[in-house]
Amino acid sequence: MKKKLIAALLIGSMAISTLVGCAGKGKDGTKDPDKEVTKEVTDAPKTEDNKEKEGGSGDTVTQGKVLNIYCWNEEFKSRYTDYFEKAGKLPEGIEVNFVITPNENNAYQNALDQALLNQESAADDDKVDIFLVEADYALKYVDTDYALDVKADVGLTDEDLANQYQYTKDIVTDSNGIQKGTTWQATPGLFAYRRSIAKDVLGTDDPVEVQAALSDWNKFDDVAAKAAEKGYKMLSGYDDAYRTFSNNVSAPWVDGTKIVIDDNLMRWVDQTKAYTDNKYNNKTSLWAPEWSADQGPEGKVFGFFYSTWGINFTLLGNALATPVSEGGKEEVGNGIYGDYAVCQGPESYYWGGTWICAAAGTDNLPLIKEIMKTLTCDAETMKKITEETQDYTNNMKAMDELANSDFQSAFLGGQNHIKLFAEAAPKIDMSNISQYDQGLNESFQGAFKDYFDGTVDKDTALDTFYTSAIEKYPELTR
Repeated sequence: MKKKLIAALLIGSMAISTLVGCAGKGKDGTKDPDKEVTKEVTDAPKTEDNKEKEGGSGDTVTQGKVLNIYCWNEEFKSRYTDYFEKAGKLPEGIEVNFVITPNENNAYQNALDQALLNQESAADDDKVDIFLVEADYALKYVDTDYALDVKADVGLTDEDLANQYQYTKDIVTDSNGIQKGTTWQATPGLFAYRRSIAKDVLGTDDPVEVQAALSDWNKFDDVAAKAAEKGYKMLSGYDDAYRTFSNNVSAPWVDGTKIVIDDNLMRWVDQTKAYTDNKYNNKTSLWAPEWSADQGPEGKVFGFFYSTWGINFTLLGNALATPVSEGGKEEVGNGIYGDYAVCQGPESYYWGGTWICAAAGTDNLPLIKEIMKTLTCDAETMKKITEETQDYTNNMKAMDELANSDFQSAFLGGQNHIKLFAEAAPKIDMSNISQYDQGLNESFQGAFKDYFDGTVDKDTALDTFYTSAIEKYPELTR
């Protein structure tokens, strides 16, 4: 077991991607959520010996007294606290210990790797019980023996998981077809646009009509040219559209040991170069202050590609003239609150998401099962999460109910964006993911920025990419 994990972790070791989404979503929305530093809790009190109780797959199993949860920010902690612990579901006498390590400089993965490698020798109350992963590196962990089968080991049933979106299962399914994690989120992406700018450029801000104008990339490019004539940028920076291209590739990044650059990625390169040369973007990078400012009251950018979590957290926060942290309210009149709307855009895509994995060696299977079942399978709980936070949750039944209701977002001018997410989520295809996605995606984007700026040619940028990629993954070839 340990040898298999060591090999996987060595292959997966890399710097944190600037594109990993769905992390520390603060209402101010002004910081890269993956770089949000949170409190690290490491000293859980040791309690009485473990006791036996029914749980897991139905057998008598050990229920520990300390539940250790490894994660990188407070997001899952808030979901657990608000919708599990406060609901009275935590058994009496159990200490829940969140071991929080920020994502910056790959610190979270490094800490988790070390803890998992020490799992067999750790004391029961010190073992990892639950650990969280993101899509870009999920396979690094689920393809090892340290992540448990959520059905055979944890005890969830096909019926429990029936209403989850298929792609959310695929991301955490190992090479043997075994599902090793589960999530409360689904993260389909949309195009969020400024209503006032759309009216000026297209003569309408109606989401149906705006979608008709942006329904494929050729139309999108045409609108970019019209926006430029009016003094607007179509996108803020180099990376904004990347996910829509990288999520629609025809094959994985690696074939055997050979790196394969999909044609769709080169289409992103060509489009971004054209947008930069034609001044259709502001040459910003994701999470940079300039990028955030482009989403605010002084911004002149037509729109932004965002998934579920980004719209009601990051984009909303950036849109406010007076942040909530400074006494501002989320209401019309504060900045450009109410001036955004969403449409499907040129292609279906997803961005981000957080998955819950149960660690092999845990002595808390009964509790882990209840947490997973409540937060990722229970339709009423997940509907409540969406109603109270506007996060899009991983339950088709619950989301379809909201999609066909009078649910609306004041931030989006009264639009029921859940309806659009519900249409987009089933279209997400994760058949081409690989354990190399995070590292190769970030190297690819980074390598081409000099090309976009005109300081190197395309071949030089490609060489830079291959050099970076093979430094990260010496086993790969070009």
